[in-house]
Amino acid sequence: MSSTANDEKKLEFRIFIFLTVFLAPLLSVLLVSGLGFAIWFSQILTGPPGAG
Repeated sequence: MSSTANDEKKLEFRIFIFLTVFLAPLLSVLLVSGLGFAIWFSQILTGPPGAG
């Protein structure tokens, strides 16, 4: 195996670890908290469900 292929595999492994350990959890937390904020804010403006 040549050194460039070996370096490419190391880089690919580091990118995979970054995506699975850092980016995916961060994005899921941001998505859930953003949805919670949107629901909370819409209830401030329109009132809770069934309050009409």
